[in-house]
Amino acid sequence: MRNFIIGDVHGMLPELTRLIEKLNPQHEDEITFVGDLVDKGDDSPGVVKFVRELSQTHNVVVVEGNHESKHRQHRKNLKRGVVREGPINEITKGLSVEDIEFMDSFMPFHRIPEHGVVVVHGGISGNLEHFPESIEEFDSMSNSKKKRFMKVGRTRIVCKDTGKFRPLGEEGPQDPFWSEVYDGRFGHVVFGHEPFMDGPQEREHSTGIDTGCCFGGSMTSLVIESDGSRSFVSVPGRKVSEPREC
Repeated sequence: MRNFIIGDVHGMLPELTRLIEKLNPQHEDEITFVGDLVDKGDDSPGVVKFVRELSQTHNVVVVEGNHESKHRQHRKNLKRGVVREGPINEITKGLSVEDIEFMDSFMPFHRIPEHGVVVVHGGISGNLEHFPESIEEFDSMSNSKKKRFMKVGRTRIVCKDTGKFRPLGEEGPQDPFWSEVYDGRFGHVVFGHEPFMDGPQEREHSTGIDTGCCFGGSMTSLVIESDGSRSFVSVPGRKVSEPREC
């Protein structure tokens, strides 16, 4: 069995289609998405439908990204009668009931134990003391612990002194990107969230595979063979003239 881990898609359906064709996954292979299937690109509903239909014929896991988290909150707000106009509402209108149910099934993380890999959307803060061994363990956590843990979907910069997650705009000039200081204590982390326009970022304990498809970079998959050997497969992206931010 091979493991294909695909970086941020961000609504770029033609590129995703080409990447899947190039990978040519077999039924015994596992396809994991690091999250952020939606927003910025020009066909988020099409991407969700494509991945959902792929999951009906293949072994597919989708980790929830911060953009899916925004959409989940938006759907909750709609149920309360709070409507936020703009791209996020337009995308929601383009989703079928099946698409929404599929998005609600996305995972907080994914482990590939045979290769010592854990997939998250964002990153690992330096003060994170425990990483759940399974989704079942995560589900048993209190809501407050879940909320703190889910910073793995948003982490980029961490405090240089404490290792704590730094919210966007609150980082200092000396604060490092999380993967620069991550010590591998939870395994080798494969992540998205931060676009690396020059290609995947490989470090001893982490691999970043968001290569900025919607910014004119590429869409990338990390391929892990059954023997543990690794390679990258990419297709060219395109710069979206008017990114659909939500």
